[in-house]
Amino acid sequence: MIALFLKGGFLMYPIAVCSIVGLAILINKAIYYRSLLKNLECSPEEILKTKPLIMVPILKALALGSDERELSIIGTRQVRKIEKGLSWLGLISTIAPLLGLTGTVTGMIKAFMVIANSSSVNPSMLAAGIWEALITTAAGLLVAIPIHIGHHYLERQADEITFVLKEITTSLYMRKRNGI
Repeated sequence: MIALFLKGGFLMYPIAVCSIVGLAILINKAIYYRSLLKNLECSPEEILKTKPLIMVPILKALALGSDERELSIIGTRQVRKIEKGLSWLGLISTIAPLLGLTGTVTGMIKAFMVIANSSSVNPSMLAAGIWEALITTAAGLLVAIPIHIGHHYLERQADEITFVLKEITTSLYMRKRNGI
């Protein structure tokens, strides 16, 4: 496996970094989102008792008598906290195949340089450049595809959390407004 990595050339290093960073963000966000959803899947009364961390600014604003506009701004701020880091996954899923494509180009350049510098060429002379081209392309795609799928999944989870936050906030606001 290491030999294959090394045959891919210098672009394998940034592809590996993309893989590690992307996987770390995916795992971190998946655990965080699961925890958030678990903490928010309860009645408004339970939310008032347990005060999940994500709800604290909203609960404070409700206690101070904030209106719908102010609650919307606070809710948007909380949603931004929830979505923080997701844009990195989108960037990684875009950059990884581009790095792979760049490796394809550099590998083919190496192969054509061998052809240009030799009067007779045999396939083994071209192998290093072709190896680099194919390995980096495959590595870039193998990093990008799961990261892209994970990014999509996490965006859906963030949307679900956003909906639940809005639902809870609206419920608590209406209860307070109606004197309940």
